[in-house]
Amino acid sequence: MRDSHGRNINYLRISVTDRCNLRCIYCMPELGVESLKHTDILRFEEILKIVRISETLGINKIRYTGGEPLVMTDIDKLIYETSKLQGINDIAITTNGILLADMASDLKKAGLKRVNVSLDTLDPVKFKNITRLGNLDKVIESIDRCIIIGLKPVKINTVLMRGFNDTEFDDFLDLTREMPVEIRFIELMPIGEGIKIYDKSKLSFMEMLKNHPELIKIEDEKSSTAQLYKLPGAKGKIGFISPVSHKFCSDCNKIRLTSTGTIKPCLHSKEEINLRQYLNNEEMLTNALKQVIFNKPLEHHLEEEKISRSEKTMYQIGG
Repeated sequence: MRDSHGRNINYLRISVTDRCNLRCIYCMPELGVESLKHTDILRFEEILKIVRISETLGINKIRYTGGEPLVMTDIDKLIYETSKLQGINDIAITTNGILLADMASDLKKAGLKRVNVSLDTLDPVKFKNITRLGNLDKVIESIDRCIIIGLKPVKINTVLMRGFNDTEFDDFLDLTREMPVEIRFIELMPIGEGIKIYDKSKLSFMEMLKNHPELIKIEDEKSSTAQLYKLPGAKGKIGFISPVSHKFCSDCNKIRLTSTGTIKPCLHSKEEINLRQYLNNEEMLTNALKQVIFNKPLEHHLEEEKISRSEKTMYQIGG
């Protein structure tokens, strides 16, 4: 289905929980978050009902996120049921990778096509500092495991932060020389916990790119979010995702479902519609989804307002 600006909206990102087993400084409060009641979170069968109706409206790509989606019991069963829907041809997850190595094979058997692993540093000490918890070795093991079993492409999401991991840019580039991964450098955004460190940590990818003239821009591969490059002869590639300095709203094709059942037409929009009130009425649920898609805003205003309009934070929406 097309929105009022002519964009084909075919991508639904679904947060299955706001819980996480890490506490990344730009995402989660240090002490974690108060657990929602079981009744406050969409059950998997309710998620599937929304996915089924979304499929009839042209959604063919699903991504499960969190918080951390792999902390949810039976997430593989949700993926399996999603894979049975004929119109859904791409199922992915975004994960911090801590639990992924042990689950990757079962997730692939269930129908998972690919993964994005969040990894902001290759330094074990820095990893502990930024996540406040966790084990870098487990994340590296998960990436290796996904490559071995053919969950590809494996994408690594790296939030660029001045004074923290900007000095590791070359180390991440070196990973692509021998590993068939796509490392996606993402600009820090002024949303949620990220607001607290935004001014001192924000970093445009152009600062990194100008110091690496050896990077070759990939012109023949389309990505709605990332500008793609690679090193000569490298097995992998890199992407720059720049929602603030070089926003890509004109190509945005996604809507977002939160774990509490609200649908957001844009990550940074204040507007949300609570779909739970329509779950027992398929016609009203369909009309609500149509309304969200058609009225998707043209763009965000981060570059002007310097702060997200969203009333929810990243762990509540899904990265």
